[in-house]
Amino acid sequence: MNGVTEIDVHVTTSDTPRAKRPIKICLHVLGRGGSDVRVMRSSAALIEAGYAVSVVDIETERNLATKEEIDSISMHHIIVPNWYNARRFEPWFFVVAVKTFILSILRLIRMRADIYHACELMALPACYIVSRLLRKPLIFEIYDLQFPVPYTGIAFWRRIGAHLYGILLPCCAGVIVTSPLHAQEISNRYRVPVITLVRNMPKYQAVQKTDRLTKYLGLSPNTRIALYQGYINIYRGLEALVHAAPFLEENIVIVIKGMTKGNGTDKAQLEALIIEKGVADRIKVIPFVPYDEMLDWVASADIGLIVHRTDFSLNVQTLLPNKLFEYLMAGLPVLTSDIGAVVDVVKSYDVGQILTSIEPENIGMAINAMLSDDTALHCMSQNALEAAKNDLNWEKESLQLVRLYEDIIVRVKGKKGKRVHNMPNDTSK
Repeated sequence: MNGVTEIDVHVTTSDTPRAKRPIKICLHVLGRGGSDVRVMRSSAALIEAGYAVSVVDIETERNLATKEEIDSISMHHIIVPNWYNARRFEPWFFVVAVKTFILSILRLIRMRADIYHACELMALPACYIVSRLLRKPLIFEIYDLQFPVPYTGIAFWRRIGAHLYGILLPCCAGVIVTSPLHAQEISNRYRVPVITLVRNMPKYQAVQKTDRLTKYLGLSPNTRIALYQGYINIYRGLEALVHAAPFLEENIVIVIKGMTKGNGTDKAQLEALIIEKGVADRIKVIPFVPYDEMLDWVASADIGLIVHRTDFSLNVQTLLPNKLFEYLMAGLPVLTSDIGAVVDVVKSYDVGQILTSIEPENIGMAINAMLSDDTALHCMSQNALEAAKNDLNWEKESLQLVRLYEDIIVRVKGKKGKRVHNMPNDTSK
């Protein structure tokens, strides 16, 4: 299978068999693994299933130890002090990227894992080379489609990414996607043996209604809050929210709880637009909060917003963002633009409304309408809480991840086993 020989699961040196050692899995991410929620959740699920898990990541602190353990996960850091700063300058970034690529290969070889798992596209080439050298299975996890999109600054790297898909995906023992529509697009474009859907959901917790946003912003207790949380950048419809603010009823405020990337230009432009339009009293931008506090803050809003521009790219049209499941776990009904995978969830569980367009007036009127109907809002909120408790949580979703690993091990050992769920043929999960 793709040049893979076998996974060694026994250590025997005499007639008396010794205990089986755990199968060793190595995940690789070109960022801080300890702060990557998805990486840490996946690692924890695999450890709970009985695997030994290591994560090879990138750190920028020169004095940081190259190895540490976090919740039984063995973290192995490649120290690249100028990794993030280099991204601002394309030629220098290329030099740093090549250096990091070589260091990644050397560190991954030293891990001597039974299965390698690339957690993003930039981590895939190094994992591919090592998996081929050591004749071990390779799993690739796709968060975003790398097909051509209008990111002017990194269009070159996106094109490279699209070519890498075509070359490397057929060599993977399994490919993980976070949206069923991503699975369909990948299947239509590339020869991929197995595609598994593992949606990006939080671990289940019962979340109580709070007033954290109201207190933080000094708002009246009667103020209704429509919340957007996530990255602040150009394609997420945030400018439309600013333009929608004048159409809101007097007791409604939009809150953007945003995380910035790079030098924060998009956030600065958004804040300047808010001032220019004179709507600083109707729309608030606040910093992102630590992940372990996030749901408490979300639960202090009344509805959650997903207003991405669907004409921006194929990736946006087909994504299934983690904010959707965070809103639902906090009991927030969702107002979303016409994003296919999101709409499917919203309609299936009756947990929100779909925008007919993202014109500012339409957004403002839709927010007003949702927040004016307390009966429907309560019903959708209860549906959201039940969906998160029974179906839309990491404890249930991570079973797909574990089954993928079990299937790969069975296939590598040449035995018959349960076939991994193949998303292009069945998207019901």
